[in-house]
Amino acid sequence: MSDRSHNATVLLFAICMLKENVSLKKYTTFQIGGVARYFWEAESATDIKLAIEWAARRGLPFFVLAGGSNLLVADKGFDGLAIKVKSAKCKVKSLGGDKASLHCEAGVKLSELVAVSLKEGLSGLEWASGIPQATVGGAVWGNAGAFGENMADVVSEAEVMEVQSAKCKVKSYQNEDCDFGYKDSIFKQDRNLVILSADFVLEKKNKQEVKEEVKKVLQYRKDHHPSQPSAGSIFKNEKLKMKNEKLFSQHPELIIFQAKGEIPAGFLIEKCGLKGKKIGGAQISTKHTNFIVNTGTATANEVKQLIDLAKQAVKDKFAIALEEEIQYLGF
Repeated sequence: MSDRSHNATVLLFAICMLKENVSLKKYTTFQIGGVARYFWEAESATDIKLAIEWAARRGLPFFVLAGGSNLLVADKGFDGLAIKVKSAKCKVKSLGGDKASLHCEAGVKLSELVAVSLKEGLSGLEWASGIPQATVGGAVWGNAGAFGENMADVVSEAEVMEVQSAKCKVKSYQNEDCDFGYKDSIFKQDRNLVILSADFVLEKKNKQEVKEEVKKVLQYRKDHHPSQPSAGSIFKNEKLKMKNEKLFSQHPELIIFQAKGEIPAGFLIEKCGLKGKKIGGAQISTKHTNFIVNTGTATANEVKQLIDLAKQAVKDKFAIALEEEIQYLGF
């Protein structure tokens, strides 16, 4: 395609799909945040490519918006192009024996992915039940996980768009290429890598067995997680060092976590006396202290103040530097 034809195609897509000054509140589970200067709903990989190239040619930053379940958008909004990924095809392929593969586009919701797994009697994603609005792309991006399991355990490969200046190239990343870590991946470190789809390898099991495990996970979330708008866990849990005798001697209550190899961030925050702490409409949850909830009128600035307060309190009391699990946009 010539540059002239390409430009004409990009312009046509922009006219049909581009919106201006769109509030991002309804696109995040926090229900907080300002407007995006430009907004583009992408139904396919081609749409994503055109959107990124449109932004690049104008010197605008872009942000790929997944389910918005792990995101805090600044009150001032985002002065760039927010690309909402809506590609949502998912198909099952038998691998023979006791394994099967699911190929899912980035916009597929985790709830739908779990539903497909349940219908097919496939195990490996039960832990993802009940995560609000999260999508495949966002979950792989942050190596989402719970109950000792995560995306790295089940992702075999991902189709990725590599953004280089105003050009995009699609490449396959095998599991080992994704550089998965605790709530981390190569994609989280480089915003020029955009996840288009992912393949999951799951184990065939009795459907009732899978159903019962999903029910347990859903009940746990209902019992332990707040129902008010939030972004899920704010901080990563603190991974215990192999030898941290000074920490244990100063705070013997932490020894109970030694066998698990990590200290829950919520435990540290609660021990600092911050359970239920409010700033404006934002509150550290009384149900789970690693959640900050929007009680109805919270601003991003108020949430950020609580985050900073919790980090400082934990550092002062335990000499532990908490690290955010959520991502920021527009700050």
